[in-house]
Amino acid sequence: MTALTKFLGDTPLRVALKLLVVSFVVGLVMHAFGWTPFDIFYGIRAFFDRLWNMGFAAIEHLVGYIVLGAAIVIPAFIVLRVLSLRR
Repeated sequence: MTALTKFLGDTPLRVALKLLVVSFVVGLVMHAFGWTPFDIFYGIRAFFDRLWNMGFAAIEHLVGYIVLGAAIVIPAFIVLRVLSLRR
C-alpha cells in the first residue's frame, strides 16, 4: 500500500471515479433546485451577517440549522455504518 493510497483510502483511480459520480449527483440536485455555488457562498455569508447583527438571537438560528442538518446527517451516518458492517 503506497502512501498516496493510504492517504486517499483507496486507489487514486477508484477515488477519482467515486468523486466523479458524487459530483454528478450533487450537480444534478443543485441544478434541479436552481442553486449555484455562489448561492451557497452567499447563504453562508448571509448567515454570518445575521449572526453578527442579531447577536444572541442568532444562536437560536444556529441550533435550528444544526438540528435541521442532523435530521439528514444522523440517519445517513447510521445507514452507512450499518451497510459497512455487512462487509
